[in-house]
Amino acid sequence: MPSASCDSLLDDIEDIVSQEDSKPQDRHFARKYVVPKVRRRNTQKYLQEENSPPSDSNIPGIQKIWIRTWGCSHNNSDGEYMAGQLAAYGYKITENASDADLWLLNSCTVKNPAEDHFRNSIKKAQEENKKLVLAGCVPQAQPRQDYLKGLSILGVQQIDRVVEVVEETIKGHSVRLLGQKKDNGKRLGGARLDLPKIRKNPLIEIISINTGCLNACTYCKTKHARGNLASYPIDELIDRAKQSFQEGVCELWLTSEDTGAYGRDTGTHLPALLWKLVEVIPEGAMLRLGMTNPPYILEHLEEMAKILNHPRVYAFLHIPVQSASDTVLMEMKREYCVADFKRVVDFLKEKVPGITIATDIICGFPGETDQDFRETVKLVEEYKFPSLFINQFYPRPGTPAAKMEQVPAQVKKQRTKDLSGVFHSYNPYDHKIGERQQVLVTEESFDSKFYVAHNRFYEQVLVPKNPTFMGKMVEVDIYESGKHFMKGRPVSDAKVYTPSISKPLAKGEVSGLTKEFRNTLGNHLSSVLHTSAATQRDSASSRTVLQLQRLRALRMSVGLALFALLFAFFVKVYN
Repeated sequence: MPSASCDSLLDDIEDIVSQEDSKPQDRHFARKYVVPKVRRRNTQKYLQEENSPPSDSNIPGIQKIWIRTWGCSHNNSDGEYMAGQLAAYGYKITENASDADLWLLNSCTVKNPAEDHFRNSIKKAQEENKKLVLAGCVPQAQPRQDYLKGLSILGVQQIDRVVEVVEETIKGHSVRLLGQKKDNGKRLGGARLDLPKIRKNPLIEIISINTGCLNACTYCKTKHARGNLASYPIDELIDRAKQSFQEGVCELWLTSEDTGAYGRDTGTHLPALLWKLVEVIPEGAMLRLGMTNPPYILEHLEEMAKILNHPRVYAFLHIPVQSASDTVLMEMKREYCVADFKRVVDFLKEKVPGITIATDIICGFPGETDQDFRETVKLVEEYKFPSLFINQFYPRPGTPAAKMEQVPAQVKKQRTKDLSGVFHSYNPYDHKIGERQQVLVTEESFDSKFYVAHNRFYEQVLVPKNPTFMGKMVEVDIYESGKHFMKGRPVSDAKVYTPSISKPLAKGEVSGLTKEFRNTLGNHLSSVLHTSAATQRDSASSRTVLQLQRLRALRMSVGLALFALLFAFFVKVYN
């Protein structure tokens, strides 16, 4: 900023006042009345401040919470349930991490990188002085890890108590709930299915049909967290599906650690559940079946083929093979051989024409030889899986595979790269250019340029961003294909089909507030409001005292001003 300048310097600041200027007492007497100026208060803002608790208040139920979930669709469903309960109790679920008062981190323990992200997020939260609640498979499986000490932990079967844990954490306490849910000594599937939830996508409902599994894979850490198989009753699953469709859902995902094992602990089986479900799926809505391991689908192949041919079920199945070497599969304790996997795939491809088979492969499992790996490459070249999840082996702490002799890191990395090269050497959708397909539109693409739809085989089809398409069945002509998608042009004279379901919930709206939950919520809110009112009364009392002090100060100031005026008057008179 330029400095001020003047032509002449003043010897003293008092030289600024000349003889002709009025003296201070003259200016005082020129004012006949002393009227204090009143500052008008913004009444609406003031009332908001009056009714709001102090910014440093620890009253539960008013904070902002950021939820981050890693891992599978089962974990995502848990995250949706936790968000729904917290929102129903009055907490604000925010997508802005820096704006949140508390971070709820829902972890995955499948691979090292996922846990590394989880650990780094904890460190960042602590650096930013955020309250922390940890959930998911990592703290459930290894609650005594050093970086979890002193932090609140919510077990995978305790997500129905997330509000309690968050409340205590906000108050400054550390809480750990890691118990198993049981009924007369029998392990239950987990938290109730009728809890409130906030769906990440209002058009898609994710239902966990069971928790845990019957396997004992030597590389798997998830078993340590989710435990043995525990299935939900069919009637509870049907009720949850019905409720979802009544809330505008048009796509239903069934998930678990192994959907094929459903019901083996309760005397039923997966086909029995699926036949009941298709009865309640509205026309135009679709069901997607989750991952199933080969052993538990072999005895139901005929029934599964019939179900996968149903017009309201995607002809899609995720069947992990992990390796095409029987020696490696034995070391993994996968309880099947490569011939079993091929039998399942060949049968379904014959009985369900066009079916999409997705699979998983682990590269560099302990003891895997070059010949073992070549067998796996050969399997991929033979079946040309359109959806293939390639994973480099990571030894997870506490698993038997972590104690085995490891394949060198460079070899694992190279095998992963080589298999990825094989996968990218073929284009599974080129032959579909020119086809006319019915697709269900459910979401927006990552680059926000298209809407994402899926055809009968759960293949991804990108369509133009026409708002009238969202949540609808659209007929398109396929004009382009890529490695993981096709592009469809809507047929000009085709009708956009609206599934016979209700209007979807708004994004962020809470689903499934049952009467029982509302009663619990009412009691809780009464308690919170009572506490809040007491705090506000204390705050109001403090403000009243402050206002009285200010009033006394104002009276004293006015009195002194009047005294000064009278004194100046007498001085002028007697002079």
